[in-house]
Amino acid sequence: MSVEEIHDLLAYDGLKIIQRKDLFRFSLDSLLLGDFVKINPRANKIVDFGTGLGPVPLYLTLKTDKSIVGIDIQEEAVKLAKKSVLLNKKENQVEIINTDINDILRYFQPSSIDIITVNPPFFKYHNPALTNDLDSLTISRHEVKIDLEGVIIAARKIISNGGSLFMIHRAARIEEVILLFNKYNFAIKRMRFVHTKSDKEAMMVLVEARFNGKTGDIKVETPLVVYNESGDYTKEILKIFHLGDGNYDQKS
Repeated sequence: MSVEEIHDLLAYDGLKIIQRKDLFRFSLDSLLLGDFVKINPRANKIVDFGTGLGPVPLYLTLKTDKSIVGIDIQEEAVKLAKKSVLLNKKENQVEIINTDINDILRYFQPSSIDIITVNPPFFKYHNPALTNDLDSLTISRHEVKIDLEGVIIAARKIISNGGSLFMIHRAARIEEVILLFNKYNFAIKRMRFVHTKSDKEAMMVLVEARFNGKTGDIKVETPLVVYNESGDYTKEILKIFHLGDGNYDQKS
């Protein structure tokens, strides 16, 4: 078993996260998703699908005092996520559950959740015969245990009427995302494309969709650019990292 390491999740907020090299480590995607989420004051409980080490629930504790539940199928990741919750003294707000998203109704009533977040596996998997021998990194990155349609079906089972689903996915799969949201009565309300640099094609896309929401009024926000011309993080990314106003000397 790899050694557990404690890392900063964000800068001055003091949040920590426990990681291991043999497990999928939290990435920029999780922080971008956490930043993108808008929390309706009337929302009750928040659920994070595929929570992994728990970065999104921890990030969201800076935005709300609502109850947050993270669920993940990988037992070892869940153990570390629970340790991170305790390390950050968030056990009264954040709960981590080890379960399959397909079994979501074992833990939540239908139409009971107002906000769902998900950073799903980005890549399709083409070797089903090998699914019993996959490591945690492959399961986290590829649609082995659940695919995009399965994620949306699971969300539909527990989300309230008018509830919001926040997702980050590969920009190349945006057509599939739109078609599946439409199929299961989710109306896209906001969309933001993420670019590594301003002159590069979009790498990822952030999406907010509302269950049984009104269609035809999508807000496409200004692109989010990760790196500037010098190869440093842009000021907006540094703000997402909670490094003040972005005036941070990255080389110091």
